Amino acid sequence: MKDFSTRETNSPRWLEWAREIQALSQTGLTFTQNEYERGRYQRLSEIAAEIVACNTELSKERLHKIFLAQPGYATPKIDVRGAVIRAEKILLVQERSDERWCMPGGWADVGEKPSKMVEREVWEESGFQVVPQKVIGVYDANRTGRPLEFYHAYKIVFLCEIIGGEPRPSNETLAADFFSFDNLPPLSSNRTNERHLAEVLAHTRDQNRPTAFD
Repeated sequence: MKDFSTRETNSPRWLEWAREIQALSQTGLTFTQNEYERGRYQRLSEIAAEIVACNTELSKERLHKIFLAQPGYATPKIDVRGAVIRAEKILLVQERSDERWCMPGGWADVGEKPSKMVEREVWEESGFQVVPQKVIGVYDANRTGRPLEFYHAYKIVFLCEIIGGEPRPSNETLAADFFSFDNLPPLSSNRTNERHLAEVLAHTRDQNRPTAFD
């Protein structure tokens, strides 16, 4: 029988423990109707905040406040990315936050279709209008590029076709440009890494290639 407790992750164990404790606390606070249990679940949130605070420069008080602001059943966040190809080159944007490059995209918004989210993100960050063609891959973002992100996240990469627009910067990006797969700029690996781009390239060469997933 497969051991489903095995974790293939780059995250330090203290961060994995803190994530799991916080998720248990958040879910417990959502469903409990017992004040005694509520106090115990709130204490779990405090413990998670203490673990993170001891290993980072963030304060326990700020972390605990952030944790309590996350209501409902604990579930992963969603990051969408648009893989846009032109003349065998891929569109990348330069992030203002770290001045490195990635496929345009970002956190999903509540109430929006996944395909519309990626259309909007590509437009806002690069200046290009696109239409999603297929899903290239669904990735566990905490295991492939986000080792120190507290909340668990999935990344969905869409292959997109350009239908208009021209490159321009945005309030989140410094530039947008096309790059050859064998001559890439420094990557913002939290957002886009070599594994993602290798899968994009494989899909451009084989239109029948199945969706990759973790």
